[in-house]
Amino acid sequence: MTRPILYSFRRCPYAMRARLAIASAGITCELREILLRDKAPEFLATSPKGTVPVIVDGDTVIEESFDIMLWALRQNDPENWLAGSDLDLIEECDGPFKTALDRYKYHTRYDAVDAAEEREKAALFLRKIDNHLTETAWLHGPKPTLTDMAIITFVRQFAHVDYDWFLSQPWPNLIRWLEAFKASDRFKSIMAKYPKWQAGDPITPFPTP
Repeated sequence: MTRPILYSFRRCPYAMRARLAIASAGITCELREILLRDKAPEFLATSPKGTVPVIVDGDTVIEESFDIMLWALRQNDPENWLAGSDLDLIEECDGPFKTALDRYKYHTRYDAVDAAEEREKAALFLRKIDNHLTETAWLHGPKPTLTDMAIITFVRQFAHVDYDWFLSQPWPNLIRWLEAFKASDRFKSIMAKYPKWQAGDPITPFPTP
C-alpha cells in the first residue's frame, strides 16, 4: 500500500499544525523534509508555489495546512479534535493575526512598518485567546482540539520573537496554555529533526513508529 507523501519543514508553523493533526489521526505518511532555501525539484514539480506543507495522496495534492488537518481528521479522529472547531477564531488567526505577526517578526522586509504597532495588533488576538482560557485548560475544555492545534503553533512563533516580553504580559492563561503545549509529548514527537530529503533517500515514516 502506497503511503501519502508529506512535504514538510520542521520549523514552519503551518507544517507543524499539519503534522500535529496527522499524528493525532495516526495516519502514516512518507515524510520528505524540505529545505526552503534549496527546494527539491520533485517538490516544486508537485507544488509549484513551493510552500509547505503539501500532502500527496494518490492523485490528490493538498497544499493548504488547514485542509491537510481536515484531510487527516476526517479519516480518523480518535482524540475527537473535530468536536472543537471554532472556524471564526481559526480564520482570525490565519488572517489578521498572522499578518500582524509577519510584520512584527519580519518588519525589515516591509516598507513603513512599525514593529511595535504590529505587535500590538497581534496582541489583540492573544488577549482574546487568554480570555477564552479563563475557565478551561484548552479552548474547548480539558483537552486540546482542532481549534487549539490550528492556532497554537503561530502563538508559539509570536512568543519567541521576544520571549521575555511575551512572558511579561498580563495573559497568564495564554502562557500556561502555550507552555503546556510545548511540554507535551505530542509537540516533542512532531519536532524530531530529519535530514533534507532528496530523491533516492530511504523512506522516512511519519509519525515515527
